[in-house]
Amino acid sequence: ELQMLTNSCVKLQTVHHIPLTINKEDDESPGLYGFLHVIVHSATGFKQSSNLYCTLEVDSFGYFVNKAKTRVYRDTTEPNWNEEFEIELEGSQTLRILCYEKCYNKMKMTKEDGESADKLMGKGQVQLDPQTLQDRDWQRTVIDMNGIEVKLSVKFTSREFSLKRMPSRKQTGVFGVKIAVVTKRERSKVPYIVRQCVEEIERRGMEEVGIYRVSGVATDIQALKAAFDVNNKDVSVMMSEMDVNAIAGTLKLYFRELPEPLFTDEFYPNFAEGIALSDPVAKESCMLNLLLSLPEANLLTFLFLLDHLKRVAEKETVNKMSLHNLATVFGPTLLRPSEKESKLPANPSQPITMTDSWSLEVMSQVQVLLYFLQLEAIPAPDSKRQSILFSTEV
Repeated sequence: ELQMLTNSCVKLQTVHHIPLTINKEDDESPGLYGFLHVIVHSATGFKQSSNLYCTLEVDSFGYFVNKAKTRVYRDTTEPNWNEEFEIELEGSQTLRILCYEKCYNKMKMTKEDGESADKLMGKGQVQLDPQTLQDRDWQRTVIDMNGIEVKLSVKFTSREFSLKRMPSRKQTGVFGVKIAVVTKRERSKVPYIVRQCVEEIERRGMEEVGIYRVSGVATDIQALKAAFDVNNKDVSVMMSEMDVNAIAGTLKLYFRELPEPLFTDEFYPNFAEGIALSDPVAKESCMLNLLLSLPEANLLTFLFLLDHLKRVAEKETVNKMSLHNLATVFGPTLLRPSEKESKLPANPSQPITMTDSWSLEVMSQVQVLLYFLQLEAIPAPDSKRQSILFSTEV
């Protein structure tokens, strides 16, 4: 209990950290958990031609987080983006949209704290009403921003559906196919899709603000998914021409659609128990032994990804992605169990209890990944399994 209380104090250090305890009033809405699909159609009401774009934010654990960004529509008073985004919700109640004029003057591009100095043209928001969104059909809406109107369509997929890990019917692809099957077919230690995405992100996305947190355009992600599934030889050319957030989204989607999480259903309860140990020596021994017990393809792929995420965090001052932020993004994706293994109650008549259980489960998944991200000594991703040794200082 003391450890949980101490850990919850991370919220006081930075708003980018998730509090590890839940404290809400009984009559407070639990918010939505799942995926919100948003199409940003167009905007009207601008007085003069400008270079315009929008960002989408949702509230998460008490603060707003930037989740998506449209392309810049140049020299227009009526931008038509028509771009779709998939945004993961963790107890969210509000969707906020901000419309900006892009500043291309390099002398004015950034403020002293490194944030964008683009001109804010308007800001509005939509309450995410569970009753309205529960039918899972597209809902069209117009957001008024003091004369500027932005047209949106939104659709919600609840966690009961977004949790499902569905094996692919086509075993020739890579999405929805067991990672061991893919690596054996490719005769590789790490799937080609993982290596390609990481390589492209490290080439031009390491300083992208919110990399892995900001969603890419859904159509771009689906195009990349299809290209990887059919082993398109031109996939590297496609990637070089796409927004780097779409590539990051494709990598996350690959891990999310694995028929079994990277940390496996079998070991998931053990990782959850290991991270809760209070003795640091016992925790390290338990967590590392569990890690080494993973199947070889899972282990080597995780170590490869871990090495990459640490390099991303080294650019935190620019990309705003700390180890904790990265753990928040990837933890549930890498550890979230298959539906049959989930500890979530199946009775939908108790929404508050389900929300609490779900939140605690997500936080545990984040903590597990954060633990490994914070380890100082990690074996090289290309080491042979037999020679993998850990040597961390306690």
